[in-house]
Amino acid sequence: MQTNRRFFLRNGALALAGTTAIPSFLVRSVLAETAANRKGRLVVVFQRGAVDGLNVVVPYREKNYYTMRPTIGIPANRVLDLDGFFGLHPSLASLQPLYRGGHLAVIHAAGSPDMTRSHFDAQDYMESGTPGVKSTPDGWLNRALQAEDLRHTCEHTAFRALALGAQVPRTLAGKVPALALGNVNNFAVGGHVEAPLSPAAGAFEAMYSDSGDSIFHSTGEATFAAVKMLRAADPAQYEPTAGAEYPNSEFGNNMRQIAQLLKANLGVEAAFTDVSGWDTHQNQGAVEGQLSNRLRDFSDSIAAFWRDLGDRAEDVTLVTMSEFGRTARQNGTGGTDHGHANVMFVLGGRVLGGSVSGRWPGLAEHQLNEGRDLAVTTDFRAVLGEVVSKSIGASNFELVFPGARLDPSRFLKVV
Repeated sequence: MQTNRRFFLRNGALALAGTTAIPSFLVRSVLAETAANRKGRLVVVFQRGAVDGLNVVVPYREKNYYTMRPTIGIPANRVLDLDGFFGLHPSLASLQPLYRGGHLAVIHAAGSPDMTRSHFDAQDYMESGTPGVKSTPDGWLNRALQAEDLRHTCEHTAFRALALGAQVPRTLAGKVPALALGNVNNFAVGGHVEAPLSPAAGAFEAMYSDSGDSIFHSTGEATFAAVKMLRAADPAQYEPTAGAEYPNSEFGNNMRQIAQLLKANLGVEAAFTDVSGWDTHQNQGAVEGQLSNRLRDFSDSIAAFWRDLGDRAEDVTLVTMSEFGRTARQNGTGGTDHGHANVMFVLGGRVLGGSVSGRWPGLAEHQLNEGRDLAVTTDFRAVLGEVVSKSIGASNFELVFPGARLDPSRFLKVV
């Protein structure tokens, strides 16, 4: 089957399975970067399944918290204190130094104004950036890159927008071409120059070989030269920065590969990955258990990513999000059900961290959403709007989040 680049561009995505690791010795930059002109990079992590924000960042001074969670509440003497009222789940220990160092900001009671409790609908609304509107054709992060283009006229590489996974996520769907990068083991390298190309890699090579468009032409040869260097090298040779110990998990590997791509100077501006396993209806656990294990992998992977970036962390902003939170009360099976407000993290060299931001609504009976959930006091789009404006310069908020009517003067000032 013949594949051409216009097919990829028309669909706004180039799915290239497997080219997910760049050797540390890839030194020829696609984009000449200096300390004076380095642009911001944005990494988005989606926690699919609705993480329990109340046990992630624990309001341990909130009396009703323990009343509603008699067996899954995190004991006050076990939380990692943040500000005397909130504390991290003990499995997030690797994030506490980032918070204390002022690089990690916490936004509690954040979420969508839409009231759906459907995973599918809530994820779709969050990824499109248009709560309650199912007809939106593209994702908020793709529109943020479009908004950036309105302010800055410059050429981009095919690595500008990428996701770790088998397909381009809803968040990155749109006019700006995006790469979906699968696991490196799916790429036909095997450490040998003569190894055959996978079908997707072959299509990628053909796309560049006959490209005449400016979006690819000036940078296309250099970009594909980098891909060819990857193909000729053993990606396993990549060594993270000393002290960066990634968990041997899918999420840990994804964060490791994003760090590799960022450090390889391939022109990455926006990267996306997700991590699942947060739908804890039964046997959620407290200090130990199901949620604890997910949080340990989550935090250790992000902390390793931060350390691996080294000086490049100054230019990178990472934001986490989940479709909604979970009920304030535990259920009869030691878990929590679908809720409303949640917690978001923003990490980066330009982040004004070391604090828990957002208005806390409280957990008293009359303060709960529909009598069961933590109420939303910060629209997730306000957090993302501030992040994209400060990281990649996307300040046309009506384009990025149509209908949200974001007011920069009311941002939380976490970046």
